[in-house]
Amino acid sequence: MTTRTLPHDPYIEAVTEALTAAGLAPTDHSWTDDNETRGTYFYLNAVLTLDPSGTVRGTDEDIPSGAAWPHGLILTWEWHSGREADQGEPERGPVWQFAALKSDGSNEYPTDLPVYGYASPAAVVEAARKVIAREIGAGHFFNGGQARWDGGIIGDSWEHADELEAACAAWDAKE
Repeated sequence: MTTRTLPHDPYIEAVTEALTAAGLAPTDHSWTDDNETRGTYFYLNAVLTLDPSGTVRGTDEDIPSGAAWPHGLILTWEWHSGREADQGEPERGPVWQFAALKSDGSNEYPTDLPVYGYASPAAVVEAARKVIAREIGAGHFFNGGQARWDGGIIGDSWEHADELEAACAAWDAKE
């Protein structure tokens, strides 16, 4: 089996390295991929699973009462082509989101992470710390996944954002 490189792999690697350096190393349940919407158009995504409570590998009986993130936390990054925006799919471009994981492996409703779509790795780390500390609260279905947060956008864009956007656009043109 061959492994193919996706355009966002270097970016997600940079974010993973920053999270690891900050003591928030993603677990081995993290990946990059391309997926499809409604079976028609592909989009790029990444899932970074964090274990801020140190309880992801345990069973429900092993998890201490009151653990803040008993089943972990996921950070997701997606880049959409925008081709199905008129059908309720996201507009063209990237977005970061987060969600608490549930005991069955599913997750709560995704919430927009208040960072730029091509956020610098340091900005993703800062936002993740604020989520873990519950300074940024989770959204829900009825508010469109908007975070409970009044602090505005965190950090800046990645220094290679223009190159990443060009690589994503080139990938999209081939799909």
